[in-house]
Parts: sequence; C-alpha cells; structure tokens
Amino acid sequence: MPSASSIPLIIAGPSLRHCDQQHFTLWFVCKQPLSTLRLALVGADFDRELSRDEVHCIPLGKHAFQYLIRVNQEQLLPKDVALAYRLFDSEQGELFHQIDELHYPDEQACRFIIKPQIDKLMHGSCRNAHHHSSDALVAADTQLMQSNDITERPALLMMSGDQVYVDDIAGPMLYAIGQVIQLLGLHQEQFIDAPLIDSSQISYQPAAMYRRHVHLLPKTQYKAKTAIKAWYINHPIFTSSLAENHLISLNEMVALYLLYWSPELWERIDIPKEVVGLSKTLTQRWQKEWTELLAFKSGLKQVRRLMAHIPTYMIFDDHDITDDWNLTARWEQAAYGHAFSKRIIGNALIAYTLFQGLGNAPSRFDAEITPKLDAFLKSPTTGDQDALIDTLLSFEHWHYSLQTSPKLLVLDTRTRRWRSESNLAKPSGLMDWEALMEFQAELVNQPNVIIVSPAPIYGVKLIETVQRMATLCGGSLLVDAENWMAHPGTANTLLSIFQHRKTPEQFIILSGDVHYSFSYDVGIRFRHGGPQIYQITCSGFKNQFPEKLLPIFDKFNGWLYGHFSPLNFFTKRKRMSIRGRRPNGERSKRLVNQSGIGIVEIAADGAPTKIGVLHSDMSETEFLPPRH
Repeated sequence: MPSASSIPLIIAGPSLRHCDQQHFTLWFVCKQPLSTLRLALVGADFDRELSRDEVHCIPLGKHAFQYLIRVNQEQLLPKDVALAYRLFDSEQGELFHQIDELHYPDEQACRFIIKPQIDKLMHGSCRNAHHHSSDALVAADTQLMQSNDITERPALLMMSGDQVYVDDIAGPMLYAIGQVIQLLGLHQEQFIDAPLIDSSQISYQPAAMYRRHVHLLPKTQYKAKTAIKAWYINHPIFTSSLAENHLISLNEMVALYLLYWSPELWERIDIPKEVVGLSKTLTQRWQKEWTELLAFKSGLKQVRRLMAHIPTYMIFDDHDITDDWNLTARWEQAAYGHAFSKRIIGNALIAYTLFQGLGNAPSRFDAEITPKLDAFLKSPTTGDQDALIDTLLSFEHWHYSLQTSPKLLVLDTRTRRWRSESNLAKPSGLMDWEALMEFQAELVNQPNVIIVSPAPIYGVKLIETVQRMATLCGGSLLVDAENWMAHPGTANTLLSIFQHRKTPEQFIILSGDVHYSFSYDVGIRFRHGGPQIYQITCSGFKNQFPEKLLPIFDKFNGWLYGHFSPLNFFTKRKRMSIRGRRPNGERSKRLVNQSGIGIVEIAADGAPTKIGVLHSDMSETEFLPPRH
C-alpha cells in the first residue's frame, strides 16, 4: 500500500463549474490545507488574493481537502473572448502547472470562454465506469483539442444525471475504493440498526465482494398485495438488479467520486487481476470488470482536461443516489422508515452535494446546507451526520437556472414527487403541483428556453406502455416505470403548460437516463403558430441499452405509435404532434444505441440548427428533421 507521501498535491480537478459574466467557480481536491490563495484571470483584469468568503475548504479526510473557489462581482468576466485562470498558493506556488496533460498543446494555462448567448452546448448522462462501451467524454476532449478557435467551443457541458453509479459497483472498483479510503484517511462513521457497528468493519477483500445485497443491505418490512407478491416480501429496499456491491458509507462514496475523476489515484493503487475466494463465475466477472476499468482509467486525464476547460453543470438522477430513488410512495416509506437505508441514501446525497450540487449554484446552499456541511465534516459525529441528512432530504432547491439566452432551466425530478393517491405502489409523478407551478413561473416572458429534464418528457411510447402494463401487475420497481406520463396529475399539468398560449415559442428539452439517443420534433395538433418543442435525448456517456432488444422496440414503436397512428389518440399526449428525427437520414430507424455525447447548435431564435451525437469512437450521428 503506497504511503501518503506519494499522493500528489492536487488529487482531483481542477474543474470549471458555474461561470458567467458575474461568477467564477472552480472545484478541486488537494492532499493538504492550502495557505493564502491568489487567483489570476488572464484576459479579465483580475489578479488578487482571495478572501475567506471566496475560498470554501472542506476536509474529506486526513489527506483530502475539497476546495470550491467562488468569486462573484459585477462585470467579472468579459464575454466571447479567450480567458485563462491560474491559481497560486503562498507556499506551494502555482497549483496546477505540474499536472500532467492538463493543458492543450502549446498552452500554458487552462483557457475558457464565457458565452451568455448559447450557440452550442454538449450534454449527456449515464457514465458507468465498468460498462463495456467507451467513454464519450474522452471523445469530447479530443474534439476540443483538435479545434484551435476557442470561440467555436461549446458554451457549457450539461451532465443530466447518473454521473456516478452508487448502486452498480464493479468488484475491482470496490477493492480500489477500500484502497483510497486507507490512502487518504477518509472519515469513518457509525451505523444504527445495521449489521455493522461502523464503517471500519467493512471488508474490501475480493472474497467479500458481490454479497452486500444478501448480508448488508436492509430489507423491506411490508407485504405488497400484488400478483408478484413474493418479490416484495422481505426484499431488499435497494432494488437495483446489480446491487451486489451497493455502496453504504460516506467514505466509500467520496472515494468513488474521486476515482471517477482522478487519474492520479489510479496510479497509486494496485488491483489484482487474479483473486482467490470467489466462485468461478464471479472470478470471470471480476476479470472482465478489471479489464473494463483499465480502459476507463486510461481516459481520465482527458476527462479531467475537458472539465478544466469548459463550464460544467450537473443534476442528479437515480443512480447518483440509488436505483428507483423515490419511484413510489411505498418505496419511500420503506427506505426512509429504516435507519440504515435512510443513512445510505443520505450519504449519497451528501456526496452529491459535495461533488456536484455545490458547483451548480453555490449561493443556493449558503443558508441551509453549507453551515451544517462544514460543521459535520470538520468534526464528524453521528448526530451531526443525521441532522445534515434530515436537512438534505427536506431541501427543495436542487433545481436551478442559468441567466443565459436561451434561459436554461435544470429540473429536479427526484425529490419533489407527486405521489399517487390511489395506490402507494404506483409510480409517483416526477414533479408535484407546486414544483410545476414554479417551473411555469420561470417560463414567463421568455421567448425561448432550454429545459434539462433527466428523464425524457417525450419518450418512446412503446416502452412507456410496457412500463404501464408492468405497473398494473404491481411491478413498477422491476421496470423502472418512471416517465413523465406515468402519473396523470404530473402529465396533464405539464402538457397544459406546454399548450398555454403564453409559453415560449421555442422549447429545447435535454434529457438522458434511457441509455440510447433520439430526437423528436413536437408541436400542438390543430394549432397554427403554437410553440415548437424539440426533445433531445443523449444517453449514455459510457452506457448502452441491451443491443439485441432496442432495435425491436424501435421497429414496433414506429409501427404502433408512428406519427399517423390512431393509437396516439388514446395517449395522454394526444394533443401533441410528435415526429422522430432520422439519425443520419435513416428511413425507419429513430433510436441510436451507442455511447456518445450530445452536441446541439442553436440559432439566435432558440431553435436548434444541428442536433448530433459524438460517439466514443469519434464517429458522429446527426438527427435530421423529419420528412414532411
């Protein structure tokens, strides 16, 4: 096991987060507390020491300190010109200049650009480290490297969910997590109503892998009155089909995020390919996952470089916390009614706040969250941890907006659910009435908007129908029956908002979640001059739908729910005209099943001029408008 002295000063990052003409936000993790910091923004006439309020330091462990640099002032950054940032410590000197392959060729600092008018953006979701597909973020970095004109760069990178998979962990990744916890001295914690007294008792030896769903994860305490009753009696609360290594403690989740973004940590841990203590089947699984993680590791320097050069925004979906998170009211009763499962969910929310949420809109956390977060991590106690988790679970400001043109609205579709009143086992609506009314208020007086909804608002109707049939049989958790049309209250309210005559003229909806990509042009039937809606879905960065199954869904969806099909008049969205765009001009194909990152080019009126996907092999798919 390497010693702490081998750890580099900068463990992860730097990553550009919320940046506009008034704000500069930079995230990174280093191995020790820093002294006085000085920030130079080249091209912006800014070079000075940072005040205490502008430097937020959080101790994650003995050798891990997270920094969030926040500079807010009027006319801080000029728009549409090349800028660069350099950060200096009074004792360490310049902090980032020795990071390997952080800069693009022939550059001495990380350059970026502020674009209040969004003319181009990148987006996507679902990055599973051990999936067999390649990492599309590496392709995105390669494309940026090949472009010499910084004005051609996207205005931002939008990650719309499942940035990490807390509930789907490879055996070798769990082994690496154990190594990182020791190497960085990450905080331990005590558990209540759990098979373990504290997190120090967790074993990370290969023989202990792939068994957490049997020995550690809590069970449901209720009996479901359904046709598949046996699935819900004493069944694990965490319903992921791949929950064998589901993360539990906060230090595991902190280590996971660092391993997703830090090439240096991978260079300081050693994961054996040949292991003992596993069955033959699990040994083969370990070796396959080991091979996939090697490929994932090889691209991390490029992923870091991408996030260091382009403002990046994030929002959670289910796997950032756990599969089926808040899918039904009954699931919520079981999960939050058990002290151990509540702690697991709360730990994932703390980790999300640290590594994703704070950087999106830091000021939204200042009053309620940041003081409790600081108090807990500076002196971790069980009482402070539970109090922080209670605050996070009741927090209602995970959503945010960017004052760009078009205005960008990022929706929280996970914590403000419209619960079913007829049956607690039915899927909850993705947003409740109050949240939808707040959303509608954000649309007032906007000529055009970009909406980020982790799950597609207009999805593949055949798949939604299958999910509805499974729900009627009591199996909503088995098929992840969470779509905007699954709950009548949410569906009807949302469609009414789109059909209102005072809505914007152009809607672009960016989504992920589903592990395939598609694009729809949506209008209102029997109305001239109504709003034009573009549903653009890109998923995943490093994940794919089962290869043999998706073409079947694609073909049958076209037959049953094509533009002219009368079956559309029996759906909730019957007032909407939905036409699928053609990937690379394909005649009948509408769904693309290949890992990639979405690239959207946008005209001044808010309409997309190009909708494409850059795949991990550097090939591209362009979704062409439907034939008329």
